[in-house]
Order: sequence, then structure tokens, then C-alpha cells
Amino acid sequence: MSIRHSVAIVASPRPRVGKTLLARLLTDFHLQEGRSVAAFDLNAGEGTLAQFLPEHVTRSAIDDLKGQMALFDRLMAEDGATKIVDLGRASFEHFFTLASQFGFAAEARRRDIVPVLLYLMTPDRTSVEAYRSLCGRLPEAMLAPVHNEVFGVAQYGNKYAPIGSGTVIVRLPLLASNVRRYVERPPFSFADSEAAALDVDDYIELQHWLRRIYREFRELDLRILLTAQQQAKSSTGDRAG
Repeated sequence: MSIRHSVAIVASPRPRVGKTLLARLLTDFHLQEGRSVAAFDLNAGEGTLAQFLPEHVTRSAIDDLKGQMALFDRLMAEDGATKIVDLGRASFEHFFTLASQFGFAAEARRRDIVPVLLYLMTPDRTSVEAYRSLCGRLPEAMLAPVHNEVFGVAQYGNKYAPIGSGTVIVRLPLLASNVRRYVERPPFSFADSEAAALDVDDYIELQHWLRRIYREFRELDLRILLTAQQQAKSSTGDRAG
């Protein structure tokens, strides 16, 4: 079991907190690692995941039963691929209501797929309350709160505590503005050669930044592996009892 056998849901009830950037990085990380990836875009407007990575992303909608079943069937498919969901603000509550109704996280665990909630932290009340609600609604999911350093040294205090066993905080490093202007224009893939078209200094800056965030992803990979092993031991003990 590793991060490639997981469903990563990138979410926040707040706009413009870095969800799509994080989903792009996750997708490109797995592609560069030679892994099978299936990404799903539940956003509307400009600068969406599908616009940045059209060859690897499926646009999804959950407004009707057909769209709901199509998405959740793909997420639950036992095909060994990493699934990444970029969850737009407009779909936030509806998606998690459906996930709870379908027993999504528990069913994923039963199929040896680790459901991971990558939640972009902000100190506002709406975000904190939504996070606490999700902890209760999806107790089987692995929690991975994300601190986007673009917002500075955030002082969350105990707003996101307790955050449960197996939780790991992911840090999304701040990217220099001279490089950000390149990567924010779709289509742009961190995994493709177009990144090499940057000026030398900008390219070096980008590579330093990517090494930092990819190190975060590898640490997340290890925590997912440990969580999966603990789950397997628990299941074995239950059967033995």
C-alpha cells in the first residue's frame, strides 16, 4: 500500500486558498514518479485543474444521479491508480453529503484504498467549523490539513486540534512571484518540458520549490503507508477475534 492507492480530496469551503495549485502539484508529482493517476475537476470558471492538465483530468459534475454515480464509481475503482479530486467551493457541501450517504470512506477502506482529506487551513470560523464537521462525518478518512505559506506564518492555535490519530500537516511552500506568473497561466505542467523554458534563475527557483513540496508529498506517502498497515492489522485482529 502506498500513496498511489489512495483517493486524495483537495478541499476548502473558502475560495482562492490554493486548492487547484495543490491538486496540480499532486497530479504532476505522481506523473513524474511514473504512477497511474486519475484526476477529477469539480470547478467552474477560469484556471481550473482541467485547463492546466487536460490530458490527465476529467471534468465532473454531481448535480444529478448520473454524474454522482460516474464520479464515485471511478473513485472506488480498484485499478491501482491514485485518484485526485479538486473540489470547488460550490460543490463542497454537496460532495461531502454524498460521500457520507454513500459510505464512501468506509467502503474505500474495505477495498484497501486510503481516503485522504487534504484540507486547506485558514483561521476563519467558517473553515474551522467545516473541518471539524468533516472529522465527524468521515472518521475513516486520513486527515492532512494543509498550510499554504502564501498566507504567512498562520497562527491557528488550537482551532484545528485535536485533529486525530495518523494526521499529518502538509506545508505548501511560498513560490516567488517572478516564477508564479509563469505557472499560473494554463496550460502549465510541472512535469513537462515547458518548465525548462523559464529563465535559468527562475527555473532553479522553481526546482528548489518543487523539491520542498515533493518532500512533503513523500512524507505523506509514508504516513499513508503506516495508516494502511495499522488498518490491516486491525482488520486481521477483528477477524481473529
